[in-house]
Amino acid sequence: MSYRVRFAPEAEADLVRLYEFILDRDAGDWLIAEKALQAIKTGIRILELTPFTCRKAGHGSPFLRELVIPFGAAGYVALFEIDDAETVTVLAVRHQRESDYH
Repeated sequence: MSYRVRFAPEAEADLVRLYEFILDRDAGDWLIAEKALQAIKTGIRILELTPFTCRKAGHGSPFLRELVIPFGAAGYVALFEIDDAETVTVLAVRHQRESDYH
């Protein structure tokens, strides 16, 4: 079974925010920013095949989950929801050192 992965507008905004943060922090190092974005995109691909293997996000719905995406010394976490038997929606993406999802 294959799932279609889509991004909520907030998650798309998170990707832009994370990309711009790297550019600001690392004096415009486009290579690091591109590698980070590629790591996130590569990690998200697992949701196309096995979203239920990711950890549950709290004690709520079993369909609300988190994907840990390694990158450098820390990495990223994608919050997503399994909508139905065909669709997964990425709700938010944050760096692992950020406080929480917004």
